[in-house]
Amino acid sequence: MLKKFTNKKGFTLMEMLIVVAIIAVLVAIAIPTFNNQLEKSRQSADLANVRAAYSEAVVKQLNGETPTATTPKMQSDSWDKVDKTIKIGGKNITAITKTKDAVLTITVGEDGKITTP
Repeated sequence: MLKKFTNKKGFTLMEMLIVVAIIAVLVAIAIPTFNNQLEKSRQSADLANVRAAYSEAVVKQLNGETPTATTPKMQSDSWDKVDKTIKIGGKNITAITKTKDAVLTITVGEDGKITTP
């Protein structure tokens, strides 16, 4: 019976505090990285919506309809992080100035180029 009480196994308070501190440092590093990746995915979704709207407007033009299409609401808060030029419909897009909850309208001209941003 005495042997049962003398054989104490477990973690000390100091060991537990060190583990919690290490986990806190890892979380503090991971959160900004996660937020950056989330913003990139939102911008990619917005760009895909712009390309889809352009394609829709071109199809309407080929069918003799009014060549205008709108995108769904923008997912990204801002497009200040665009690092390359994207060409859609003869226009070089370096930034999209619409903000979140805005809708972008695309109109295609006779030559297939975007005539109004």
